[in-house]
Amino acid sequence: MALELKKSRAASTLSLTPLIDVVFLLLIFFLVTSEFEEEERKLDIVLPSATSASPMTTQTKEFVIDINAKGETHVGGKRMAMPELEELLTRAVADNPTNQSVVIRADKEVPFQPVVSVMDLCNRTGVSDYSVTTQDGPEGTP
Repeated sequence: MALELKKSRAASTLSLTPLIDVVFLLLIFFLVTSEFEEEERKLDIVLPSATSASPMTTQTKEFVIDINAKGETHVGGKRMAMPELEELLTRAVADNPTNQSVVIRADKEVPFQPVVSVMDLCNRTGVSDYSVTTQDGPEGTP
């Protein structure tokens, strides 16, 4: 006794042509892009080495300059004279020429001249992003 098997309609209508087209396009894409990468390294050169190589820009370090009531400047808890501070800021700007920032924290009793001197130092060394911090609170309170 022979049994008759019926084919389903879903299997007979499924077209694999678009799937094959996509696979061939992907294959061509990967072949073309890998060829460009290979061409970059055809020249056999030996790169020079340096013992003190450093990246062009380093991680931005925000400097906080504190000015106490006597007008003395401190960076990181260490007292610094203006020439030392200028050297420190010059090195920082050399490492990060476009995005070095400085925060100036001055005591409310300090005369304005030390704050202006630090701001002028920032301008001379090329720090364009500097700010003077204040304390939040109602006006007129000590």
